[in-house]
Amino acid sequence: MKRKEITRIIETHEVMLDRMTAVSNRVGYGKLLLVLLLGLWIYFMFAWDFSLGLAAGGGAGVIFLVVLWVYHYRIHEKIRYSKGIIGIGKRYMARISGEWVEFRDIGEEFIDSEHPYSSDLDIVGKKSFFQFLNTTHTWHGRQAFAKDLLEGRFSKEELILRQEAVGELSGDVGFTVHMEQVFSEIGVHKSAERLVDSLQDDDAFVDGKRLRFLMMFAPVVTIILVVAALLFGIGELYLAAVAALAMQGLGWVLGMGKAHMYLEPISRLPYKLEPYSNVMEELQGQEFESAKLRELKKQMDASQAIKELSRIADKVNVRHNALIWFVVNVLLLWDFWCGFLFEKWRGRYAHLAAGWFQALGEFESLLCFSVLPNVCSTTSLPTIAPGKEIIAKEVGHPLIISDSRVSNDIVCKDNIFIISGSNMSGKTTFMRTVGINLVLAQAGSYICGREMSFSPVRIITSMRIADDLNEGISTFYAELKRIKGIISLGEARPDMMFFIDEIFRGTNSVDRLSGAKAVLGRLNALGVIGIITTHDLDLCDIADIYPRIENYSFSEGYNDGRISFDYKIRQGRSTTTNAKYLMEMVGI
Repeated sequence: MKRKEITRIIETHEVMLDRMTAVSNRVGYGKLLLVLLLGLWIYFMFAWDFSLGLAAGGGAGVIFLVVLWVYHYRIHEKIRYSKGIIGIGKRYMARISGEWVEFRDIGEEFIDSEHPYSSDLDIVGKKSFFQFLNTTHTWHGRQAFAKDLLEGRFSKEELILRQEAVGELSGDVGFTVHMEQVFSEIGVHKSAERLVDSLQDDDAFVDGKRLRFLMMFAPVVTIILVVAALLFGIGELYLAAVAALAMQGLGWVLGMGKAHMYLEPISRLPYKLEPYSNVMEELQGQEFESAKLRELKKQMDASQAIKELSRIADKVNVRHNALIWFVVNVLLLWDFWCGFLFEKWRGRYAHLAAGWFQALGEFESLLCFSVLPNVCSTTSLPTIAPGKEIIAKEVGHPLIISDSRVSNDIVCKDNIFIISGSNMSGKTTFMRTVGINLVLAQAGSYICGREMSFSPVRIITSMRIADDLNEGISTFYAELKRIKGIISLGEARPDMMFFIDEIFRGTNSVDRLSGAKAVLGRLNALGVIGIITTHDLDLCDIADIYPRIENYSFSEGYNDGRISFDYKIRQGRSTTTNAKYLMEMVGI
């Protein structure tokens, strides 16, 4: 955790902000005074006879005002940057203190009740890991971060490369905070996906060579005729110029639909492309040690191409001024020229465009994962193990603040764990702790623990089961469907780890026990690993039948008639209960 370093960043920029604000105020007063003086200068220019000295003084004043205006703009840029850094730093501190639950972005569009584990392990949604650690400010970065959490499927080699990248980024919190601010200038726009698709389309604007030649050179002839008519005043030239303008106007009207469709991808950009170029320039100026970051940097060497595209977009956006748009199209066939420029750009860069934005999103996702060790007290990069195992020391839940977090060890070597224990003792939290850290490990991220080794697995859960009134499905039947899905996945993919909370809680004790034993027997036969919690202590007897199944438990203590929990996992089945005490506590 880097609380002190983050605090220092915030304090440094608060001092800079105060200083820049004071300078901005002084420059603002200076601009106002200079405008008033220029007003007096204009008055005296009309009231007195014109003099060369007075004109020179006024000209110098105008130049000085322009310089002040540019200087003031740059000061405001620095003020905006410092405010952004302060805001980012405060969000870091909110993650440390637990106030991150007030963050508005919960990744709502990624919520999927049918996902194998996202809802049960709090990956997206309210009070989720996405809400906790998301620092993305682009559509591609947001998609990449969600995908890494929800669909982490990386080879061992790729995981190692990602770990090296995340480790390097996490070591320089100043750089990661700076890059988050630079990315924030872009903003999240859904149309970014359509933009990339359109940039990859390398269709020709005009197919016919003769028509293309006519469109490109007709404006040259028209301008020559117009200039000649104005210079020489010959009637025939006027008629020729008017005829040329009329023909071009007609050609523009006839081709307007095609030009509009071709230029639409960049004519309706809801944002400027310059921030993309700024991000890429920042990364090109940075030296990285990890191979993954060097590769992404190489992929994003496109700032010049983005600048060219931005200039074309500026030309296309002349259409927002109807009068100017009409004049330049009648005189120059402006839309057609823009179409040819865009076509030329596509010819040079279309095959590279998808790679730029994909690399940009991947880099921003890695930035998210690099935040964890800076806001969590105990983190480490896990190692990848063969077989089926999850071994961790002092592993804790990353969404619980460090001061309140209780960590545990786990040694699962091709095992199924039955965790029993009384209410509120920590069974479900422990299961989620293992699950969410496994998700992080499989994304190439730090985990919240002192050390961990893991075998990549398919994760599937059955924890938060709800009924469905629209389909007439009870909670029990919904759980049956989920358990069936777990068994089916185990049959197809033995490299699976399941997490089942209070199996078959929606039915009677006799059927619940017999059903749970049957499910565990089947999962054991499939050779998968997993964790199941239960209140049925009789279910623990199944460990005597299957050597792969082991019992663990949580318990509580009583002190002066008050219940207390240590949230530490122990080997063996539970020997305590607290339901009666809890019922008495609430007056039942």
